Amino acid sequence: MFQNPSDQERKELLATAKNIAVVGCSNNPERTSYLIAEALQKAGYRIFPVNPNLTEPVLGERPYASLDEIAEPIDIVDVFRRSEAVLPVVEEAVKVKPRAIWMQSGVVNEEAARLAQEHGIMVVMDRCIKVDHAILLGGK
Repeated sequence: MFQNPSDQERKELLATAKNIAVVGCSNNPERTSYLIAEALQKAGYRIFPVNPNLTEPVLGERPYASLDEIAEPIDIVDVFRRSEAVLPVVEEAVKVKPRAIWMQSGVVNEEAARLAQEHGIMVVMDRCIKVDHAILLGGK
């Protein structure tokens, strides 16, 4: 059965990551994905909004239709999709080789987690990256 990485492992990931792809990012400032992308950006990360429906910049960043369009290395793929829609995201992610897949609170997909882990990608499931950042890094 799946077990999230330890607090220390998640802390190290968050402390060393630079680029975060936010899959399912919205351009609506009232949506959770937008608010968390904004918080990550304010914490010093470069965010890459990934949503095929976006055509205009989000938080000043060009949107991407898919992960493979991003030319820079991605440290974390932060997933804002329903649990049953995560597997195709992970299938795409293994091709771009991020350091981690982070499934937001309420998002659980064991098959997707297994696939990522088989490719050497750390998986965090059912946790909010913003909350973990605040707890583990003290809001830094």
